[in-house]
Amino acid sequence: MATDVAALLADLRAECDELDGMVADLSEAAWASPTPAPGWTIAHQIAHLAWTDEQALLAATDEAGFQESVRHAMAEPERFVDEGAEEGASKPPAEILARWRQGRAELVTALGRVPNGHKVPWYVTSMSAASMATARLMEVWAHGQDVADALDVVRAPTARLRHVAHLGARTRDFAFQLRQLTPPAAEFRIELSAPEGSLWTWGPAEAEQRVTGPALDFCFLVTQRRHRDDTELVADGADAGTWLDIAQAFAGPPGEGRAPGRVP
Repeated sequence: MATDVAALLADLRAECDELDGMVADLSEAAWASPTPAPGWTIAHQIAHLAWTDEQALLAATDEAGFQESVRHAMAEPERFVDEGAEEGASKPPAEILARWRQGRAELVTALGRVPNGHKVPWYVTSMSAASMATARLMEVWAHGQDVADALDVVRAPTARLRHVAHLGARTRDFAFQLRQLTPPAAEFRIELSAPEGSLWTWGPAEAEQRVTGPALDFCFLVTQRRHRDDTELVADGADAGTWLDIAQAFAGPPGEGRAPGRVP
């Protein structure tokens, strides 16, 4: 995919705005609604996004400060992210929302100023501004899905899903390595039907291992927001089948995913 940072940042803003529209007018009681993530309410979801935006902003503007944050995270890696969400979720909804709005706006500005070719440090690996923007968009979309599920809202898929799907395709080897499995040597062919009816593809057309199906389902799967059985994805080849069972586009330990039975 082309890495037009300005276009990516515009899509990131749009993804944030869509989620903002879902939560802006919720009552305080609604902010306490449970989401599919165990123990996380809508307040936790938005507080988590605010916290991660602040960490990304720190990485983009103060590398020394970010490295200190990483050292703190390594003291309790299993609790670091949850603690950020829990601390944020304890605040009034208006404060959580204002914090998220300010942080995401500052991050978009900061990423737009990252010099071409410069890598921004992050927890797993350093990233370009384009990669960081893509990762943030994926997170907003995925946590936005948790919010949508909590509110029984069915979101219309947009062309922005291509960024999420691209990240899902690029993290194939990461998913295998995360589970101490050797990634397949050969590339896979991925063919996904886009929301507007076109075909999004990755990998060589002649590849023996293939994944096909709706782009929305692929995004659900790689962000672990739906169980594989609740998608229309098809794997041709044993390695492709294994990947669909373990796919994970986000950093951190292996996710537990979702139980089967949730269909949008």
